[in-house]
Amino acid sequence: MNQNLRRLVVPAVILGILLIVVAVIYFVEPQHSLPSFFPGHSSASDPEAGHHHTKHGIAALVVALACFAFAWFQTGPKTRTDSPAL
Repeated sequence: MNQNLRRLVVPAVILGILLIVVAVIYFVEPQHSLPSFFPGHSSASDPEAGHHHTKHGIAALVVALACFAFAWFQTGPKTRTDSPAL
């Protein structure tokens, strides 16, 4: 099963990088300037159109860090199960 998890390292790193980009977009762009497929997008005529979605950015950043942590632990050395007991 560990071999199957090792295959997920590259997709986890790619997803982590994409989520960091999403987090930066949430931190930098106001609500009305977000891409229309992003949660929290609104029209420019909305009263809170200049609002930044900081919580969405933090959530994307936390999930990105979790993806990187997963990739880090999956690329570690394999443990040996056939070593003699001391």
